[in-house]
This record gives sequence, C-alpha cells and structure tokens, in this order.
Amino acid sequence: MLVTEEEAWREQCRAQLERDVWTRIKYGFCHVHKPILDDVSTRAFATMEEYRAWCDRYLPPYLGYRRVRSR
Repeated sequence: MLVTEEEAWREQCRAQLERDVWTRIKYGFCHVHKPILDDVSTRAFATMEEYRAWCDRYLPPYLGYRRVRSR
C-alpha cells in the first residue's frame, strides 16, 4: 500500500509527540557554524555604533547583521 506524503508527515508528527521534551529539543534545532561570529566566545563594544561598524566591516552579508541602506 502506498503512503501519501501527507500520511507520512502525520506519522512523523505522531512519533515526535511520543518523544520526551529533551529529545524533542535535541532534534528540533540544527546548529550551523556562522563564520566570524562563532570563532570567539565573546566580544564587547563600547557603543552600538562600534558594534554596527564591526558588523558592516567583518560579517558576510548573508548573515543579515549589516545595516539596511536607504536608496
């Protein structure tokens, strides 16, 4: 018997609900390395302007930390 995609999805949901909370949390998040941000444990900036300038200079645009420029 063929199982539809929706039936398979519903079965995955039912199986997930049977797991304990800690297992759900463990498998519910996917860690992705973010270059530069994850390379050191902490950073401190004296002002928000310093932080924003650092983001603009060092972080790749696809991470979404750069300021939005008006046209």
